[in-house]
Amino acid sequence: MKGGLMSGLGFLSALLTLLLTGCGPDTGSATGQSPTGESITNYDVRGVVLSLNPAESKVVIRHEEIPGYMMAMTMPFTVRGTNELEKVKAGDGVRFRMRVTETDGWIDQLQVISNAPPSRVSAPATNTAPPGFRVLPNVPDLKPGDVVPNYSFTNQFGGRFDLQSFRGQSLAVTFIFTRCPFPTFCPRITEQFGKVQSLLQAERSGPTNWHLLSLTFDPAFDTPDTMKAYGERWKADPARWTLATGSLDEIEPFAVSVGLYFGRDVNVANMNHNLRTLVIAPDGRLRQVLVGNEWSPAELAEALSKAALGRE
Repeated sequence: MKGGLMSGLGFLSALLTLLLTGCGPDTGSATGQSPTGESITNYDVRGVVLSLNPAESKVVIRHEEIPGYMMAMTMPFTVRGTNELEKVKAGDGVRFRMRVTETDGWIDQLQVISNAPPSRVSAPATNTAPPGFRVLPNVPDLKPGDVVPNYSFTNQFGGRFDLQSFRGQSLAVTFIFTRCPFPTFCPRITEQFGKVQSLLQAERSGPTNWHLLSLTFDPAFDTPDTMKAYGERWKADPARWTLATGSLDEIEPFAVSVGLYFGRDVNVANMNHNLRTLVIAPDGRLRQVLVGNEWSPAELAEALSKAALGRE
């Protein structure tokens, strides 16, 4: 069994190496417009399928570097195209077109260019962390109504703080890493935080006891200076929006307790993550967990306002 597993892993490694040393990808060509009028940039990309969910038109691919746009990463993608996942299985080498606008991204023209070995282990269920991600048995799941542990982090100015310092305020927390370029993941979440900041600051009659916290899970790269520059790029008001880094020993249990998964001690090419955004009440209790990226800035702003005022 061990030999078969190592053989399968060796096949994937060799396959990925072969794909990366083949014909180079298109460095990006702007063609056409999206339905919203945004310019679309296309990239010709190759990679290996790790898992797929045809019912939701989703696929996770470990892809090659896209020069000038994205380093080699492991990413979940939405597939647009009729029946493009019908003949694809985990372990297949694929070529596809990545289409990116300023605010959206998807893939199509998915083609199998090499088949997975017959012995490849089936992909994990879509709601569980992929193989290789750590399980922390001593970290209980946080549920709405639970008090959030008092984790400590470092803000974008190098100062230490803990979650208890936000007592008396409603707090929105999200998890990102600054090297994540794909529009529908960290950039979208950060953009939405910026809109939440604008909405609440513009509400003259609304509560003032609210705050936003973006916490990296890539602290080896995301230093305080990196987080500061990232915050400035997104016009984060430090009085209202903290961007934080810190020790993975505290970031990881906090993230895992609310259903986030990501790779620890992996290079960015193997970084696969999902999305979680939290609303914490002024008394430090978890109020709400927003899954994915489909929530709107207005929805989060309303949730923060209600939490700040003690309303359901």
